Amino acid sequence: MPQKVQITIDGKSTDLETLVASEGTNVIDVGKLLNEGMYTYDPGFMSTASCDSRITYIDGANGILMYRGYPIEQLAEQSNHLEVAYLLFNGELPSKQQYEDFVAAIIDNQAVDKKFQQIFNGFTTGAHPMSMVGAAVAGLASLYHEGTDIANADDRALTAVRLIAQIPTIAAMAYRHGKGKSFIEPDPGLSYAANFLNMCFGDERNISDTLADAMDRIFILHADHEQNASTSTVRMAGSTECNPFAAISAGVSALWGPSHGGANEAVLNMLTEIGDESRVEEYVAKAKDKDDPFKLMGFGHRVYKNFDPRATVMEESCGRVLDELGIDDEPLLGIAKQLEKIAREDEYFIERKLYPNIDFYSGITLKAMGIPTEMFTVIFTLGRMPGWISHWHEMMSAPYRIARPRQLYLGEHQRDYIDINKR
Repeated sequence: MPQKVQITIDGKSTDLETLVASEGTNVIDVGKLLNEGMYTYDPGFMSTASCDSRITYIDGANGILMYRGYPIEQLAEQSNHLEVAYLLFNGELPSKQQYEDFVAAIIDNQAVDKKFQQIFNGFTTGAHPMSMVGAAVAGLASLYHEGTDIANADDRALTAVRLIAQIPTIAAMAYRHGKGKSFIEPDPGLSYAANFLNMCFGDERNISDTLADAMDRIFILHADHEQNASTSTVRMAGSTECNPFAAISAGVSALWGPSHGGANEAVLNMLTEIGDESRVEEYVAKAKDKDDPFKLMGFGHRVYKNFDPRATVMEESCGRVLDELGIDDEPLLGIAKQLEKIAREDEYFIERKLYPNIDFYSGITLKAMGIPTEMFTVIFTLGRMPGWISHWHEMMSAPYRIARPRQLYLGEHQRDYIDINKR
């Protein structure tokens, strides 16, 4: 039976209902406080549930991440990204026929309209690919606007297929344009991850199964992560009933930040700043100095308090990639290994739970695969697409309200305007 929480304001008591979670922390419904002329104050939404959801569950204290109830470790080991995408959107793992139909729909929608490809000509060579990806995703609204009814479940499913299918093509086009190279068309005979790698690098290297499998696992590990900044952005934008491609583009912009999707890019930038193994101890000391602005990127996590379950999976993939490529003399990887050793043995890191997270290992893995640093967040975008569109679909499938956070106003009291000649 739901518990009641009583709050007293100026001697008047109000009962607030407790909503029971199927897993994890229950929440207090504070909606009645509005009737008392009060709001809650929670910067960063540290203790506020903005919605209810059935998609992803995280237990940060115990290092648990589940998609639709399935542990991330099982999905990463036994599934693939497109099956996980189907699971996130539909709520259940697909039958063999459902999976084959879904893959066929993805393949049928991989190509991007030839005229639409001209959007990349508006960007200079060398432009950051995230700026191009965000613009291109928003631009898809011009192709799929009049015929998209967001209230129709079938239209939402088709939107999901289009986004999941075309985001690798768009991402590869952004990379190729940035390098001044011609586009490579999608290959329907390749897996989802192998096709993406081929569209990026197919004219300069072979794409091995090990590399494709590592990329697919990266996509799975990033497919969803509950109400993070970019997912919440997609929900907030989507609550205005805007075109779904515009809502997803808002998520792309939020993901770009170094405190979110740009974290693995920040890891490589940090390793580059350190520059040499002989300077690791110096930079560790800087990280320990509270007055020094330097921060070690890729260690600890806002949600996971003991370990990041995705990092455990990613560490294994990282090892496989390094073994296949035979990389043991890359300077940045040497720095990374030394930092990892310190983080696991130094009491300063242990006490503060500053363990290597997924961004640390994914950054090293992508670097070893020869993927440019500026593409790291783009790859995160590919992985997160099924999560974004699934949360948008979930919100659209039930009654919802336009997002409208409140504020604690600390500005001036009302005052009268003064003529400019009298100031």
